[in-house]
Amino acid sequence: MSFFISPAFAQEAPAGGAGDPMGLLFLVGFALIFYFMMWRPQSKRAKEHKALVAGLSKGDEVVTSGGLLGRVTKVDDDYVVLAVSDNVELKFQKMHVAAALPKGTIKEI
Repeated sequence: MSFFISPAFAQEAPAGGAGDPMGLLFLVGFALIFYFMMWRPQSKRAKEHKALVAGLSKGDEVVTSGGLLGRVTKVDDDYVVLAVSDNVELKFQKMHVAAALPKGTIKEI
């Protein structure tokens, strides 16, 4: 009965080489794309935000990450007190300050 069925043999293994150079090229390409499209811009934004937070001083007009506009009245190590209206002051963590505004922006709004 075995003469009707042809025997199946395993295929020979390819010769042991250094590997596929195109695979390495694609890996390096993806690493470069990841670096220039994601990691570098994120670190740049983080550095700018750190400089913004470190440079806060009394009288600056800022926007918080929640969208509140206010004038800085007091700056501590980790916190900043914003005057958002007459007789209304709110205390925020410095890291929640999203942007500094030009002087007089709050009066114009």
